[in-house]
Amino acid sequence: MIRMTRPPFRAEQVGSLLRPPELAAARRRFRAGEISADALKEAQDRAIADAVRRQEAIGLESITDGEMRRDWWHLDFLGQLEGVAMTENPGPKFGASGEQPPIASVIGKVRCTRPIMVEHFAYLRSLTRRTPKFTIPSPSMLHLRGGRAAISREAYPDLDAFWTDVALAYRSAIRHLAEAGCTYLQLDDVSFAYLCDPKVRENCRRNGDDPEALPRTYAAAIAAALADRPPGMTVAMHTCRGNFRSAWVASGGYEPVAEAMFSVPVDAFFMEFDSERAGGFEPLRHLPRGKKVVLGLLSTKVGTLEDKDAIRRRIEAAARFVPLEDLCLSPQCGFASTHHGNALSIEDQWRKLERVVEVAREVWG
Repeated sequence: MIRMTRPPFRAEQVGSLLRPPELAAARRRFRAGEISADALKEAQDRAIADAVRRQEAIGLESITDGEMRRDWWHLDFLGQLEGVAMTENPGPKFGASGEQPPIASVIGKVRCTRPIMVEHFAYLRSLTRRTPKFTIPSPSMLHLRGGRAAISREAYPDLDAFWTDVALAYRSAIRHLAEAGCTYLQLDDVSFAYLCDPKVRENCRRNGDDPEALPRTYAAAIAAALADRPPGMTVAMHTCRGNFRSAWVASGGYEPVAEAMFSVPVDAFFMEFDSERAGGFEPLRHLPRGKKVVLGLLSTKVGTLEDKDAIRRRIEAAARFVPLEDLCLSPQCGFASTHHGNALSIEDQWRKLERVVEVAREVWG
């Protein structure tokens, strides 16, 4: 048996969960002005408590709030930083969906002058004796979508000053979470996986950036943001190729970005490997010893349940490049990176997470 006593655990999840119908209805009523913010919060509290109980019941060790208080996996956090506003997304689109997520644009100096989402974490922590995991967007998400074109030249004529302020803002936000008791933090980052795709790289050029340099730029930005993280905090980074109503943006294997990505000073990398879009496991050979990779082998975009033997064969294939003891298992992304959720049922979601726990126990004990 190869058991993990601290995160990441052998059976993991990325974080977001489908909103139950009652919560989706409460959100619609709140948007229409029919219920108060307090009533919406009560609905969120109930949904989170139910989700925590279900996660514990199927055997997960890391427990999330499902991001059920958020509309968007990243914008709800980024929008609370000073100097950040939401604008229309001019870049690559998600499939044929009419609605598209906006982008975070920098209109002034970036600052974090008050705790962000700390009360969300505190409520999650109050519900479980297992390890509460909290997710926030990576610092790179303030740049990738709009690039230099979406960062005020008046506020930041020099991008080095921008990245310095972003790092300081993130250090403050992370410190606030640590003071509330957070010991497991996940940075959600699509930048590295997106930069494997030629069309995304071309969009970066149109935005005024050099896509060849961006992986190292983003790695340095994340390192600076984590420079004074508490010694007892485990930090993981998740990367994928987009997740919006089961649609995706990018494709391409990790080889062009692997060395830069693996230089990021986190403890574990959650990596999407559920489809041919992600390429093969060969880039894992760049992983430094002592780091963990959480293999995202089950799709959150479709309801079809993956075969156990097929999952085990994929783990064995990855173990040719990374020792089995340094591998874990999860779905490839969250189930509801936005309030819309993906195109599968809530019971499909729980069956997939049960399958993760089941296979992890068979493989690692």
